[in-house]
Formats: sequence, C-alpha cells, structure tokens
Amino acid sequence: MRKAGKVFAAVMITALVLSLSSCAGTVAGISFWEMAIAAGLPADKADDLFERPQNYEIAEPEEGEIRFTHTGDDEESLQKQKVTSKGYVIEEIDGVTYVSGILIANKTYTVPDSYDPGGLTEECYAAYSAMRSAAAKDGISIFINSGFRSYRTQTSLYWGYVARRGMELADTFSARPGHSEHQTGLAMDLNSISDYFGETAEGRWLAEHGHEYGFILRYPRGKSDITGYKYEPWHFRYIGVEMATEVYESGLTLEEFLGIDSVYAVASAYDEYGRN
Repeated sequence: MRKAGKVFAAVMITALVLSLSSCAGTVAGISFWEMAIAAGLPADKADDLFERPQNYEIAEPEEGEIRFTHTGDDEESLQKQKVTSKGYVIEEIDGVTYVSGILIANKTYTVPDSYDPGGLTEECYAAYSAMRSAAAKDGISIFINSGFRSYRTQTSLYWGYVARRGMELADTFSARPGHSEHQTGLAMDLNSISDYFGETAEGRWLAEHGHEYGFILRYPRGKSDITGYKYEPWHFRYIGVEMATEVYESGLTLEEFLGIDSVYAVASAYDEYGRN
C-alpha cells in the first residue's frame, strides 16, 4: 500500500506540473485517469480528479479483484486485465497462474496435471545450494527432505492421507493434486518434518536467512486461516531474492502480501475429482 501511495503521489505531481504546462491530459498516450487507477485509486475518486477516457469502463469486480478494460477498436485493447486487491497483475499462461510474475499454487490456484518441470528448477536449486553453503559456514546443516513432486506422486500421497486420517484433517497439511507447490519445482521441505523444527538452530537460521537466497517460510505459525495449511516450519518456497526480502520484511504471508486467497472452490475432494 505504501508503494501505491508513492506511485499515486508521483502521478498527482506529474499531473499538476503537466496540466500547468499543457492541457493534453496524457503522458505518453496514457491519461492521468488511467495512471490514477493503476496506482490503486478508486474509480470514483479518479473521476473527481481527472476526466475518464470515453473508451474505458470498469467491469464488476470480484472478491479481492479489480477488473478494467479498454473498449477501443484494436484487438489488444479488448483484453481484460485482472489484478489482486493489492494491485498485482494476475496472468494465466498455459493453465498456470502468475501473480506479479510469481507462479502461484495454493488452494485457490492450480497447476495442470501436465505441468512437470522434472525436478526443482535450475534457479531454485542453485539458490538452495548457495543457502546450504552459507548455512554450513555458520555451523548449520540443511538438506532437502522432499523436493519436487509430480502430479501423480501428489495424487498418491494426498489420497493416502485421506484414507488414513480423513479428508478434513488431510486438507490442513497436504495439498490436493494440482494444488501443491512441490509440483512447481519451486518448493522444498527441509530437514525434519516436525513442528519442533522451527525451534531448532536449523529452523531458526532458515526462517531468519532464507529470504537472503530467495526463499520464504511459506506456512508460518498462526496463519492457517490465510494460507489454508497448518504451521510448517520446514516448507520453504523460492520466489527470488527481491520479492522474498519484501515479503519477509512485511511480516505477511505470500497470500496477504499479494492480495490473494487460498480456499478450495469445491469443499470436498471427492466432488472436485469425481471420486466416490
């Protein structure tokens, strides 16, 4: 939100200066009204300050989302842009959802069963290797307990948990097929799969330094109503150093930071996958 405020302040200053020097009402073909909307100003407030272009309209927003579309004649202008409640752009490419360029897999957003990087991505593994080396210099030993999992592996794992512990409990700690971050090749479980891991020297080091190598503690304590999963001090997700640092310093979960949710659209996995 602070970023949006800064951007809007810049828009206002630019608008004031340019309006005094010319009456064009645009910068590089972009109107002040569009700049204000992009900066997060509500449409009605933007209308009070600037003239809305005739070829723009605001579509009905969905929960946590804002949609606006250019209604000009060219094909590109007819495409809708979808953004989160924090203003980050949502894109879907080949069935995979990206928010501000970050691949998202949670209870709301899925990856196709065909999505298979074949293992941890090269960038993710390189970052892990650098983190492991840095940890070793501090006398900390870390290792990958579970890395990449295919859709097929996650299917077997999830339904095994359901059979042994029931769906309601399984959904608190195991992702349904297509909803697992492990399938993206960008997540890993480190060292011990235990809540106590967060209290160990290794767990504390990872929580404190992971962002320096592009990793975030994905499911922190007390945030299960937001992330959809119980506290998992061993589960780390790679999102790049810059973004990981911003998320870490914010003290927010990835869902809170990006302005997205994590809720299954279908309450029962039996219904979602057509199983009895």
